[in-house]
Amino acid sequence: MGRTRPTPNRAKPKTAERKSLGSRMSEGLSHLVGRERFLSVILGAILTIGALYLTYAFISYLATGGPDQSVVLGHFDRTPEELNPELKGRAGVAGSYLMHKLVNEWVGLGLVFLIYLMGAIGLKLLTVVRINYLRQTLLCTAATFWSALTLATITRGFADRLFFYPGGIVGEQMYQWLYVRVGYFGVLLAIFLLLFLLLFIFFRGVRSRFNNWADRRDQRRKEQDKKKLILPEMEEDPEITVDHQQVEEQPSPTPDPLLDRVQSIPEVEQQKVVSEGEKEVTLEVIDARHSEEEEAPKTASEALVEQLGPYDPKRDLSHYQMPGVDLLKNYEERNREIDQDEIQENKTLIINTLRSFGIDIKSIIATVGPAITLYEVVPEDGIHISRIRNLEDNISMSLSANGIRIIAPMPGKGTIGLEVPNKNPQIVSMRAVLGSRAFQESKAELPVALGRTITNDVFIFDLAKVPHLLVAGATGQGKSVGLNAVITSLLYKKHPSELKFVMIDPKMVEFSMYGKIEKHYMAKLPEEDQTIITDTKRAANTLNSLCQEMDDRYNLLTQAMVRNIKEYNEKFTNRQLNPEKGHRYLPYIVLIIDEYGDLIITAGKEIETPITRLAQKARAVGIHAIIATQRPTASIITGAIKANFPGRLAFRVTSAVDSRIILDAAGANRLVGRGDSLYSQGNDLVRVQCAFVDTPEVTDVVHFISDQRGYLSAYPLPEVDDPDAPSDKGALDPNMRDELFDEVAFRLVAEQKASASFIQQIFAIGYNRAARLMVQLEAAGIVGPQNGSKPREVLIKSNDQLDLLLNSNPDDN
Repeated sequence: MGRTRPTPNRAKPKTAERKSLGSRMSEGLSHLVGRERFLSVILGAILTIGALYLTYAFISYLATGGPDQSVVLGHFDRTPEELNPELKGRAGVAGSYLMHKLVNEWVGLGLVFLIYLMGAIGLKLLTVVRINYLRQTLLCTAATFWSALTLATITRGFADRLFFYPGGIVGEQMYQWLYVRVGYFGVLLAIFLLLFLLLFIFFRGVRSRFNNWADRRDQRRKEQDKKKLILPEMEEDPEITVDHQQVEEQPSPTPDPLLDRVQSIPEVEQQKVVSEGEKEVTLEVIDARHSEEEEAPKTASEALVEQLGPYDPKRDLSHYQMPGVDLLKNYEERNREIDQDEIQENKTLIINTLRSFGIDIKSIIATVGPAITLYEVVPEDGIHISRIRNLEDNISMSLSANGIRIIAPMPGKGTIGLEVPNKNPQIVSMRAVLGSRAFQESKAELPVALGRTITNDVFIFDLAKVPHLLVAGATGQGKSVGLNAVITSLLYKKHPSELKFVMIDPKMVEFSMYGKIEKHYMAKLPEEDQTIITDTKRAANTLNSLCQEMDDRYNLLTQAMVRNIKEYNEKFTNRQLNPEKGHRYLPYIVLIIDEYGDLIITAGKEIETPITRLAQKARAVGIHAIIATQRPTASIITGAIKANFPGRLAFRVTSAVDSRIILDAAGANRLVGRGDSLYSQGNDLVRVQCAFVDTPEVTDVVHFISDQRGYLSAYPLPEVDDPDAPSDKGALDPNMRDELFDEVAFRLVAEQKASASFIQQIFAIGYNRAARLMVQLEAAGIVGPQNGSKPREVLIKSNDQLDLLLNSNPDDN
């Protein structure tokens, strides 16, 4: 079927043609400029034209600036029309005056760099060239002032003979300022330093441009290679006759083995030559490297990290400031000169005492600490170490000192150590310890700066590796100060999003000051009114809640397929775990119990059982316990507690039996008190003078933290069923159900998983309300009962069953 071809209308009037042409020109201009680029094009044109004019004026100023300068500056009462005939330059009155101001009274010949910058920005706005605004601006600005200083320095002897300052007034002022302070040689050094920085920035930019050009060139080559497979050109026969009959009668040609081989060649990186007889075929094979260089497809977590960045747990309190050491007092500012007379006297007394018992020594070396001096003795050959160890009381009597401890032998040394208290012990300041380089640069997860050793080194241990600490000491020997030192160290190192405390204080006075940082660093049960637990019954509930938190965290670690809290949080911050599935960032939780013995006496197994569970399992999920007591008896520090608390910190105790209970060795009974302590982590004992932090200092730190914005509430611990509490009958009454009951029920049935934390996260409600909803759902038969640490089972499998259940009348049952 034929189609009619429309004939063009050749009789259109000329006005229509002109209108169409004008319309096309308007559309082209609109396409060229556009509404969005209109301002950029106008501004770019102004800058480009201005740069051209300044360039012309600058060249004219260099040629005729001397005569024109006297004309322009000497006759301000004359009009430009009157002055223009007297000027020799071609830039006019405005150009001559402008060059005088910019060159002579500003930056001198360095103006060329600013003119270049002006033109480059103009061309960039016109999309003629590509430049980096920031790099070009910094480079040209620095080059301008460098040239001003350099020209002012070079032309010091003959600048007055010229009609302008080559470095401008700015260059002269820069030279004078530097010359007065660093001299002429210093000015030269400053010039060469600026020149080096300029060349570094310039050549770095040139190298970056060259690399980009080379990358684009290689990419174009690869695209061309992918489009073609070059085969050899066959020689053309000048006379070729074709017999169609013969062609039709010829059988189908046999496959060419050479062609088969060519077609089956895999893609390789180099050229291959395939020969067959006397013929040679050269193939340029597609470069397959592009497929290898292509980036692997990104996972969803990598895409989220690229789009949003890693998850920042500090985001909610991004403006939180860590307390400074200026809040603490420096007790170590006193004169700490070593009393050489005391040391020499003690050496003599030790030597004489040992000789009186027939023990000769080869040498004795003293190491002075803040409160204790260590004397290392090397006995003569053939002396039994046990003889020296049995002379502990005799040496104490000779030196008239209490608290002498003999270490025979010293670990890793061929000496015997005698620790002797100083007559004038020094106080170890918490400020000096926390401000030390060792603590500031510590990479530990939970660093604790306890104090100083005998060698005056700052003693730091990682609570995350201990992982649980047992503290004991008689009343007034520094136990409470030691606990405050531990807490203060953690407050100075960890952000509120990374650390939470659970404090139990039966004495009601030791930890009361920390209640003000409830919304920053504390964790508690949602229904608890007091941040610091002082009641024995509430203490048992809190410990059971920590056990539930431990189980919940282990479930999260199992789902994430990691082994510890560090790996879990690393996965969460890299957005590899979905918060909608219950995952969350897990802060460290440090449980601190003062007067553990009082809790055991009043509650017994209710306290010891959860403590033992936590000590056995809680390390991997970031829960660490510190318990302190002033009565380290066998009935309080049981075998289960000792086995699961490898970290021991002993202050002075009353008897060697108590020392063996807490340290499994004697020695704590010979400490001198006032913060003198022995630390053990399953190996050798370390004598540490605990850092002193007074109550007013702790109060200042707490006030500094509490004055800043905190979270809406303390970190909520999971609620646990209280067997002594009356049953919640209201949860069984349909008329008293929560208004979110139906919505939550449908969501749980759809997801087929149920937990209070899941409801809390999905519906943005508090834990108490979520827990009540779980009780109501269980009473309605929608979810099953709580099964330890495992999630509850959803008994309803479809929305139809749920509708039938919700619409049924309970009175019919």
